[in-house]
Amino acid sequence: MPKYYEDKEEDNRACAGIREDFKTCLLQHDCVVKEGKKPSECLKEGHCKALQTSFFECKRSMLDARSRFRGRKGE
Repeated sequence: MPKYYEDKEEDNRACAGIREDFKTCLLQHDCVVKEGKKPSECLKEGHCKALQTSFFECKRSMLDARSRFRGRKGE
C-alpha cells in the first residue's frame, strides 16, 4: 500500500506512490542504515526486489499502447 503524507508536497508524476515506497524501502533497509552501503549496492544484492519489480512494471506500462485502455499498472 502506498504511503502518503499530509505535510508533503503532492507528486503528480507517474508511479509516484510506488516510487516513494521503493525509495523508503531502500533508505531504511539494514543494508544502508547499519552497513553504510549505498542504495545502488543494496539493489545489486537483491534487497527490496518486489518493489523494484513493481516500479519497473509501472514505468514500462507507460510505454505500452494497450495501457491507454487498461490504465497504468500500480496506480
